[in-house]
Amino acid sequence: MNKSLFRAFLTVACMCVPAGSAGAQSLEEARSVYAEGRFTEAAELAQGLDTSEGYAFAANSLAIYGYYMAPDSEKEGLFRRSEDLARKAIRLDASNPEAFLQLAHAMGRHAQVGGIWEAFNEGYAGQVRDAIQEAHRLNPDMAAAHLSFAVWHAEAVSNGGFFAGLLYGSNEEDALVHFERALELAPQNKVVLLEYALGLLNLDPIGNRGKARDLLERAISLPQKDAHDRIIHRKAVERLAALDGG
Repeated sequence: MNKSLFRAFLTVACMCVPAGSAGAQSLEEARSVYAEGRFTEAAELAQGLDTSEGYAFAANSLAIYGYYMAPDSEKEGLFRRSEDLARKAIRLDASNPEAFLQLAHAMGRHAQVGGIWEAFNEGYAGQVRDAIQEAHRLNPDMAAAHLSFAVWHAEAVSNGGFFAGLLYGSNEEDALVHFERALELAPQNKVVLLEYALGLLNLDPIGNRGKARDLLERAISLPQKDAHDRIIHRKAVERLAALDGG
């Protein structure tokens, strides 16, 4: 298996954290800084709230910065910090689904830089799946949880085949069901559209080419609301160009 198996808990978990009532004004300040692409500053502001919502937002912000912007030498440390922040969010409120989703996000980033086989030996794939399952249990209508499940299944099937299905219970049918539910819940979300397209291409690059192209075009047509949206937009443009050129 290669590193793409862990994409399920990477970009997917970067969908926006819903605002909570506690410390809303300060969390909104963190959101404004995040929207400008100042992810580490947003993390500091959010974790300073000492709330479950704040720690979950901080975990997400750090993981995004670590993946897209940080030097390679700093990535592992940032992802460890992100994981710690997500665990703090869970300790403060074990009923917060976003906290579990961001734990999956952080563990996935950490697994990516630590080495794929080390990650499997340490049980990261199962731990990430369990965190996504808990987020989904707490909020069955959470689009990001459905999307995380969908990509997790799609990547496991396309890269792990029989082994992944036997060990982790991954399958193509569940991937498609969760992709469709995520799209139903968040039809105007760039991350959902991009990841659905990429998942389809992983499962069947020939048979799913037309639908994937439609999803990418829809993603590109949507406005770019913040810095993370701009990152996702560029990825969609690049993938569509590669698809048209292929």
